[in-house]
Amino acid sequence: MAGVVSRGWRRLLPVGLALALSACAANNVPSPQQDAQPRAQVPSLPGVPGTAGETGGAPDQSLEAVNEAEAALAAPVKVGLLLPLSGSRAAVGQSILNAAQLALFDLAGERFTLVVRDTGGTPEGAAAAAQSVLDAEVSLILGPLFSTSVEAVKPLLAELDMPLITFSNNNEIADPRTFVMGVTPRTQVDRIVDHAVNQGLRRFAVLAPESPYGNSVVRSLQEAVFRNGVELSRVVFFDPGSPDISAEVRSLADYDQRAAALKAQRRSLSGRSDVAAQRALARLRGQETLGPPSFDGILIPASGRQLLSVAPLMAYYDVDPDEVRFLGTALWDDPSLRREPSLRGAWFPAPPPALWRSFSNRYSQVYGKTPPRVASLGFDAVALAAVLERRARAEGAFLIYTPDAITQPVGFSGIDGIFRFLPDGQVQRGLAVLELQPEAFTEVDPAPQAFGQEVN
Repeated sequence: MAGVVSRGWRRLLPVGLALALSACAANNVPSPQQDAQPRAQVPSLPGVPGTAGETGGAPDQSLEAVNEAEAALAAPVKVGLLLPLSGSRAAVGQSILNAAQLALFDLAGERFTLVVRDTGGTPEGAAAAAQSVLDAEVSLILGPLFSTSVEAVKPLLAELDMPLITFSNNNEIADPRTFVMGVTPRTQVDRIVDHAVNQGLRRFAVLAPESPYGNSVVRSLQEAVFRNGVELSRVVFFDPGSPDISAEVRSLADYDQRAAALKAQRRSLSGRSDVAAQRALARLRGQETLGPPSFDGILIPASGRQLLSVAPLMAYYDVDPDEVRFLGTALWDDPSLRREPSLRGAWFPAPPPALWRSFSNRYSQVYGKTPPRVASLGFDAVALAAVLERRARAEGAFLIYTPDAITQPVGFSGIDGIFRFLPDGQVQRGLAVLELQPEAFTEVDPAPQAFGQEVN
């Protein structure tokens, strides 16, 4: 599937709540809603007159330069959008495209155009789609969704010095021209560990899937623990395809050692006849282990059915949620998890929920269905591109999508909260911390509003 989407498409959409993406308030830049359609201003060029020279003859070269500048500022700006619109992930790709069209309606100027191409969800399809948008003379590419597809696209852009803002959350593919926009494992782990440490947790463990994602989470946890000066006491991996991971949970909980310690304590107390020993022995009745595990916070980067099978095992092997805080990642933003009693009171990081609810409601009104969580990236990416284009025209800038513009330190604010790109292509985000309760997810630590605060 291929197509070109311009702002004229907005006539198909009802007017709704405009969810603005603008530069953060640190420099008090007005949002696009406050700023009417900007007029392109020709920059002041030292020594350049506004008319041809008085002496006649050949046209003034400076005037030609001004005319070329005016033409450049009046020219349409094309932005490529690469998504899996066919194949096994077509529904996800379509949801991102739907969200992108909402942003186009809200924020894009009349000369802003999206050039949409289908990657088919494969590296080969992504490379072909990228070549197609390059042939259409785009100035920026948004997408693809998968890191393997990004790797296939990057060689095509190497000689063009063109930036790429990808929806992947894999930091390994980031570089000074490849900006990773997804909510990365590092961002999530940093946020939840910092919050947990601020609440008094000092010893951490992790039960992670043996996968690239699980490995990334563990590396991020190791770095976060070191940065905070606390302890990582246990690291256990499990096979994500296994139907039974009880052995891994048992090992993580030090169940056998703690059970053996309990038996030894009972034997010791049973050999004594004093009142204190008998009282202590009575207190041990009904216990399965002696003492808590070697951690007070356990990070479990799993989701859905997998997490719902792991959580009861933690209780079965005597990891008491009253003594150990369960910690998750953004994968836990799933209402079905509220049914699991052992997860009550658990913490996990997530983009600001109020912004997501507003966006989700509007998306549902327009498209008649609830968007998947990743759809917000489509809105924020197109909104970012549109805001930078409008600002460049207002300022009379010839080059729009420069590294300086994309990596401006104040960052941006979108559906997923504040974010900014670093010069190495990685993203920093301001996430909230939510607590899992049976009725709802409770926001226990709101997302920061600006990068002047502590943000991961």
